Amino acid sequence: MIHEQVLKCLREKFPGSIVETEEMPADFIPIYQKNWAEIAAFLRDDPDLRFDSLQCITGVDLGEEGMDVRYNFHSMTHLHKIEIRISVDSENPKIPSIEQIWRVGDWFEREVYDMYGIIFDGHRDLRRILLPDDWEGWPLRKDYETQETFHGIVVPKVKEEWE
Repeated sequence: MIHEQVLKCLREKFPGSIVETEEMPADFIPIYQKNWAEIAAFLRDDPDLRFDSLQCITGVDLGEEGMDVRYNFHSMTHLHKIEIRISVDSENPKIPSIEQIWRVGDWFEREVYDMYGIIFDGHRDLRRILLPDDWEGWPLRKDYETQETFHGIVVPKVKEEWE
């Protein structure tokens, strides 16, 4: 029910924002990133939706199809939830930041940046959060090649060596 309600609201308030497909998915809403910051604020502030809790942001490398940024929202007021998916180009992975709308988005966006190299435009402090500042590459991308060494230390490529 909330899925259809959010779709209806977004179609009315932000025409052309939904990635329309022949069979719309029932478990998430795909949108274009064009008005993402405004849509995000609407999802938080609209009294009928009131998605006041950002649960998670994650990146997904889909290979040749590009990458997704996926957002999971929950309403503490109405006890409903929704997932929003936004595609980004692998060659120029940028998307508007929402860390000023949901403060917890700060760390989520930094983690996605750290692992996938997705730039969150407008983020106030976008830098690595898990890896050292001088780490090369984006470890969760499908095209990532593990460094052989880091500051002279051999980086093991076989997981068994870590256990």
